[in-house]
Amino acid sequence: MTAEPRETSAQDERREQMLEAAVEVICERGFAETRIADVATRANASPALVIYYFGTKDGLLTAAFRHSEEKFYRSTASLMATQPDAATKLETLVRVTCVKQGRDEVPGAWGLWLDLWVQAFRHPALSKDRAVFDRRWTATIGDVVREGQQTGEFGEIDVENFAIAFAALMDGLSIQVALDDEIVDSTRALAVAMGFAAGALGFTWASTDRPGAGGTRKRKSAQRTVSVASTPPRSAR
Repeated sequence: MTAEPRETSAQDERREQMLEAAVEVICERGFAETRIADVATRANASPALVIYYFGTKDGLLTAAFRHSEEKFYRSTASLMATQPDAATKLETLVRVTCVKQGRDEVPGAWGLWLDLWVQAFRHPALSKDRAVFDRRWTATIGDVVREGQQTGEFGEIDVENFAIAFAALMDGLSIQVALDDEIVDSTRALAVAMGFAAGALGFTWASTDRPGAGGTRKRKSAQRTVSVASTPPRSAR
């Protein structure tokens, strides 16, 4: 009666190992240059076993990305729980996004997103997966904004429109940071993103240039209503 749970646990662990291997290989070589055999070798498994778990190379990319995203959200949720207010939580989202490489991330981890965007452009199945990932991200931003509205930190605004605009802005900034842009580094990206947020949500912000730390925040007007459309961000999608 206990054999099945043990077997399931062993299968889950093996699948986890292959996903970790897939993330590493894709980040190192890019999706186009990654072969099922490469992932199998890194995971000390057979190509047939990788295909058994993930079916196709596209399926492997989606699963690897989902695995990476779950780790990101778990880590981010723990970090957000320690922040004192909604504005600091919003800043935290920027700080963990607009960086070339996050803490404990595989080198080149941003390449997963870049590869997913390229593949989603041409493959309907991956496009659907991309949409699911994006909705989770905008929902995360939206939850922070609603919290700020409830506590009186943020002014009234269309939360969904703001979340879409803010996510697109961070995408564009993050791509430039990931590509070592000469003008847009992590510090500039943080200033641009939080400047946009402060203007749209009605609070003041000043960076302390300390990772994980916030600046000075104060509501500009308790009655202020801001239209996101008045200051459209650059979209990377």
